[in-house]
Amino acid sequence: MALYILAAIILLPLAEIAVFIQVGSAIGVLPTIVLTILTAVAGTIMLRQQGLSLIMRMQSEMNAGRVPGEDIMHGAMIVLASLLLLIPGFITDALGLLLFIPPIRVAIARFIVARANVTVVQGGTARGNQRRPQDDFVDLDEGDWSRSSDDTEPTGETPRISPWSGHDKPKT
Repeated sequence: MALYILAAIILLPLAEIAVFIQVGSAIGVLPTIVLTILTAVAGTIMLRQQGLSLIMRMQSEMNAGRVPGEDIMHGAMIVLASLLLLIPGFITDALGLLLFIPPIRVAIARFIVARANVTVVQGGTARGNQRRPQDDFVDLDEGDWSRSSDDTEPTGETPRISPWSGHDKPKT
């Protein structure tokens, strides 16, 4: 997988340069630059239009008590499509425009979901785990705890005192 990503990072810019040269020699430099700017503007407009309608659908799903899973996947692909349109290049523009087509997004979402490993968390607990993780951990900043000098842990370390334990100052 890492090899594919590395190949894409190296080959995509080279392919974009080659396409820029071909398009520039066919229609000229200025029209090529204008076309690149227009695709970025089109991506921004399409993100706004489709993104707002998607947010409204997700809100109605959540108001109805349903998880908008499919809409979340579509939202991620719309954001990716917009990013691809903002990146200068005709190959990324073509990929971005394809992602704005709903049937293509549905096909890609099905492909991804079929290969995904998903853990469902409900009510703060993972299935099969009866403990609530938020009851097991306290997240403190560095300044929210201190060490006590007369108590030691089994490891020989001094335990940390919580500000909620009733100890205002560490023991000396």
